[in-house]
Order: sequence, then C-alpha cells, then structure tokens
Amino acid sequence: MKETKTAIGQEPIRDARSLGVPKMLILGLQHMFAMFGATVLVPILVQSYGLPLSIQTTLFFAGIGTLFFHVCTKMRVPAFLGSSFAFLGGFAAMGAMDAGMYAAMEPAEKLQYACGGIVVAGLLYVVLAAVIKAVGVHRVMHYLPPVVTGPIIILIGLNLAPSAVSNASTCWWLALVAMAIIVVANIWGKGMIKIIPILLGVVGSYLVALAAGMVDFSGLADSTLLGGTNPILGFQPFITNFSGSVAKFDVSAILVMAPIAVASMMEHIGDMSAISATVGENFIEDPGLHRTLVGDGIATAMAGMFGGPANTTYGENTGVLVLSRVHDPRVIRLAAIYAVVLSFSPAFAYIVNTIPSAIIGGVSFILYGMISAIGVRNVVENQVDFTNSRNLIIAAVILVCGLGFTGGLTFQVGGASITLTSLAVAAIAGIVLNAILPGNDFHFGKTAGADTAASLGRY
Repeated sequence: MKETKTAIGQEPIRDARSLGVPKMLILGLQHMFAMFGATVLVPILVQSYGLPLSIQTTLFFAGIGTLFFHVCTKMRVPAFLGSSFAFLGGFAAMGAMDAGMYAAMEPAEKLQYACGGIVVAGLLYVVLAAVIKAVGVHRVMHYLPPVVTGPIIILIGLNLAPSAVSNASTCWWLALVAMAIIVVANIWGKGMIKIIPILLGVVGSYLVALAAGMVDFSGLADSTLLGGTNPILGFQPFITNFSGSVAKFDVSAILVMAPIAVASMMEHIGDMSAISATVGENFIEDPGLHRTLVGDGIATAMAGMFGGPANTTYGENTGVLVLSRVHDPRVIRLAAIYAVVLSFSPAFAYIVNTIPSAIIGGVSFILYGMISAIGVRNVVENQVDFTNSRNLIIAAVILVCGLGFTGGLTFQVGGASITLTSLAVAAIAGIVLNAILPGNDFHFGKTAGADTAASLGRY
C-alpha cells in the first residue's frame, strides 16, 4: 500500500531505527513525558477519595500493560496504555460506601474490592473481543461509521480541554512559553528538533521555571532513589504486601465498577480510530479490533488484580504521533520500559512530578487540540455528507451529549449508583441513532473513503 502523507505534507517515519539508537531513546522519553502527568493524576485523585491507590503500582502496570498490548497487537499499533479517568466515579463511589460489609472496612480493603470490579471490567473487553471475532469486525463496525466515530474523536479532545485550561491558568506566561517552544520546534525546526517538539517544550519551559524559582524540591530529601528497605523491589505494594494487594470480589463492588467498561470500551474504539487515522493504517481491521480489545482488557484486569487502576489507550500519546510524525511502535515500547523503571524510583518520580502544572497545561493545549483535529480530519477524509439530515442529527446529538453531560449520567442498578461518562453517553446515543435512523449505507472497508480508521480511502 502507498504510504499516506501527514497533514503538513511530509512522509512519516515508520522505522525509528533509521534515526539511530540515541534519537530513539529520546523519542521514547518524549512519549513518557506525554503520558506521565495524566497517569499519576489518577492515583492522586483516588487517594483524595480515601482509597490508597499507589502511584508506583500505577506506573508499573501502565508500562507492563502497554508492553502486553503490543504483544497482543502483533507489535504494530503505536498506542500507550495509561491509567483511565473513566473509573474515577467508581472509585469515588467505593470510597463513600458505608453500608453492610463496607461499614467498618479499612480503605485498603475497600480498594481491593474496587480493584476486583476492575478485573471484571477488563474481562468484559475480552467478551466483546470474542463477539467481534465471531461475527466479524465488518458487521460490528457497520454500527460505527465515520459520522459516529468522527464526532466521538472530536469529543475526546474537547472533554480534555478544561483540564488544559485549568493547568495553564496557574501561570499563563509559563504555559505560553511551553506552547511557543513546541510551535517553533515543530514548524521551523530541522532534523531531530522537528520530531521532539513536546520534549523540547517540557524541558525548555522547565528550565525557564527553574530560573524563575518556580520549582519546589523541598520533598526530594524524603524520597529515595529506589524506595523501601529492599533497594530493588521493596517499595512495590503488590510485592511487599502481596496478600493485601490482590483484588477481592463482591457483587456490590462489581456492580459499581464493571459497568464503566461500557464507557471505556467506547473510548477504546474512538482512540483506535484516531490512532489509525493518524498513522494511516487500518488497525481496526488488521491486526483487528478484537486484538486491541483483548490487549487493553487483559492489561486492565492484570492491573486491577494487583492493586492498580484500569488502563486505557492515551490520547496524549496520539497527539505526540501527530506532531512528531514518528509512527514506530518501538518508540512507544521504550516509553513503556521507562514507565516500569520509573515505578521503581520514587525520587525520579518526584522530580518529574515537580514539573509545574502550567507547563503540563501548555503542552496539553497542543496535544488535546490535535486529538479533536484528528476527528475533524476523519470526518472530512471519509466524505461524511452533512447535507444529509440523518448525518446532521447523529453528529448533533453526539456533540451535545458529550459536552452537555459534564458530570456524566448517573442511575441506580441493584442499589448501586453507576455513572456513565459524557463520552460514553455520547457514544451510546450515536450508535443507537445510527442503528435506528433509516439511510445507513456505510459498509466498513467498501464504502469509498469510509474506513473508520484508515486515511484517504486506500481500500
């Protein structure tokens, strides 16, 4: 197949080995920085709900989960799996549970039951993957044409936008410095400078913050290079306290956590569409959506089993793919290895965590906007006809649901409160409308330019 060009008209780099090992290592570091802020934010937020979710365990299983995902997808899909925000509502509900067996339960044990629900949620991915394998991806994707997936990809970026503004608003001038470095490097940079704009934006603005006295190292003295009494493995909770880290199972906890898989699976399909559109390869068909779901689901179940949060494909890293135009999955695997190594060093994790929020906000301005732009590109390149009222209605409802249900949609099941994220509500609404409204002539892999994941109608 003929390789497609990127939006800025230059051929992407499919094999980063052509750049040399040192440059590959730097590119992996760029992806690690892109995922780090959001990945560690999840356990920080969960801790605020009273559940002791470990940052180190989260990083470890983000890395291991990513590597396992790559094995499942034949080492072809350049996706990074970080901790999922979709399950935060479930963690909050578990932290607040104070009835029956949970009335006098210690927070650490509550976390075990919450993680049991995450294990079940991950296994639901495998069930969906089996269904797709049995009936065929073409039949399933018939219900997910570009008029549905395009707006969903747009929403992935737009839903993250408030986080970018919130972080940037802590110091606008520093955020603008980070943005300016990224823009200058990406547009006017040459050679390696042009393909590591995110890393340069983080490092450059961090040096500016250091010069301005905006970085606080006061807690570094309390950290060790390799934590715990055992200098190699001692601090990892799932190793030092195995019996206290393994997931436990209860129907109530499962009913709270597992249904959130509906939302995260919709996000997964949207992310796979976005990554495929970015790279110009139809990953939904080959290696197959069933393989990506199995990789994500088992990575999630594995993390939950040992006290970690659910995993999900990360939009931040998709944004890096767009900007760097380096589409080699080997670079993502380097970032995963960095995450595993980082999980064994609280001191290093602390240093990276000293990056001011404004820098994260400035970088996110670019990355999150890129995700939404990919959604627009998906709609345009697949020639979605918005003079057709059917398509207008579907897209309109998806966008309003995704932006309007800011707190999600909460309902009761068996006495448990379940919250679907706005993105899940939007995805479900779009899928249902596409199924019931007449005039759906989309055929995955056959309609001109209409492969949800592939670019420029190459099939």
